[in-house]
Amino acid sequence: MRADARDNRDRILRAAREAYCAHGIDVPLTAIARRAGVGVATLYRRFPTRAALVSEAFAEQLTVCAAVLDDALADPDAWRGFRSMVEKVCAMQAADRGFTAAFLARFPGDPAFERARESAEARLTELVRRAKATGRLRPDFEIVDLMLLFRAIAGLVDESPALTLASSRRLVAYLLQAFESGRHAPLPPPAPLDLRRIALPAALSEHVREAAPVHLEPLDG
Repeated sequence: MRADARDNRDRILRAAREAYCAHGIDVPLTAIARRAGVGVATLYRRFPTRAALVSEAFAEQLTVCAAVLDDALADPDAWRGFRSMVEKVCAMQAADRGFTAAFLARFPGDPAFERARESAEARLTELVRRAKATGRLRPDFEIVDLMLLFRAIAGLVDESPALTLASSRRLVAYLLQAFESGRHAPLPPPAPLDLRRIALPAALSEHVREAAPVHLEPLDG
């Protein structure tokens, strides 16, 4: 890749991460191109679909999330590992508005992104199994309970960053106490929530289905 092309690519990714962090991943691609200081055609040459841009922009976050899950699974105390995972992932979610939507979305046009997300789901399921086996995680806990937590955290991100982080920490602390085994009343049955349909902005539902490249008239850039 030529130096100027590499510079354009880096600026687009930096602008995308900043925009997604501030506003979520339904930011128009034209706004990202403008923020990066490149033409729209340049953006589409580097990233022909929205899914390609989102997955590349959040590749680092997915790597960090995978490392958090690996650390939790490596902890000899599975309950402590579970708690640590919940606290760290929710802190990431509170700090980065676009991350949860990107992680929970399904992008058929990017198999590598899908494999990374599905691998994270499998490790999360194993972590829950181990935490239950210790007797510390309540036996009626379900994976969808984490999805409820993630949805609740997503509802806090309209506040300022400092308020979002403080509110999310308190909510996580409350719910971790509820997740722990003890004298709890029986829970209602879990709702059949789909991991890939939670926390997506309404406007994003159309974007996620855009797997085919978008063709534009030639523009300068």
